[in-house]
Amino acid sequence: MIMPRGEALLLPANPWFIVSSLVLGLLANMLQNMGLWGNAAWMPDLLSLVLVFWCVHQPRRVSIGVCFFMGLVTDVHQAALLGQHALSFSVMGFLALQMHRRMQWFAGSAQAPQVLPVFVLGTVLELLVRYLAGRDLPEWQVIFSPLLESVLWVPVSHMLLLPQRRAHDPDDNRPI
Repeated sequence: MIMPRGEALLLPANPWFIVSSLVLGLLANMLQNMGLWGNAAWMPDLLSLVLVFWCVHQPRRVSIGVCFFMGLVTDVHQAALLGQHALSFSVMGFLALQMHRRMQWFAGSAQAPQVLPVFVLGTVLELLVRYLAGRDLPEWQVIFSPLLESVLWVPVSHMLLLPQRRAHDPDDNRPI
């Protein structure tokens, strides 16, 4: 694959960094649920953001099985209907895997509108499962969650790609 101009080659992602970022995303969701707002409908799901990022950038290491497992962990933590988040995370992971080659060609700011439908579909699936289980739908502020996740895509992707952009042995004669 020919790299676009101005793009540096990335180092391989460290598996421990991938696992730690997923755990940090899960912990951020847990802290967010215990925070001042509680489980507000407009709050972004940071774990789904990290899962979609790694499905786009490391599809062989983070796949639908990891998304399903993290969804089950989220369901257990939030005492939600078992499988609600697992279904939405799996579908978001599948869609991210389907578009991972195309996403590599765009800069972070151009990737954000492309992942917006993925986050919208994940939110709609969660709401649909909740509605079919007989629970009430949340307020209209739920539309802000996928929008915030799409806006957060740029800083999160920049932050998660930083360890891959450094050189093993930096020196003055090598630009990478």
